[in-house]
Amino acid sequence: MYEFATIEWLWDEHAIRINLPGGDERRLNGNYNELVAVLCDLGRYGWDVASSTSGGNWVFWTMRRHH
Repeated sequence: MYEFATIEWLWDEHAIRINLPGGDERRLNGNYNELVAVLCDLGRYGWDVASSTSGGNWVFWTMRRHH
């Protein structure tokens, strides 16, 4: 069984939004370095990228981990 989360990054606005299970939403200011830190931090907790999509100034990742 998996659980899922999302990360949305608007790079020209330096805006990162993370939505985790249970309604936990985090909003951060961030460029490339902060985004890498977010991905590394989630990876420490077992999350990996299930899929990603992008368009214009926007990248969206679906994250998953085995529950």
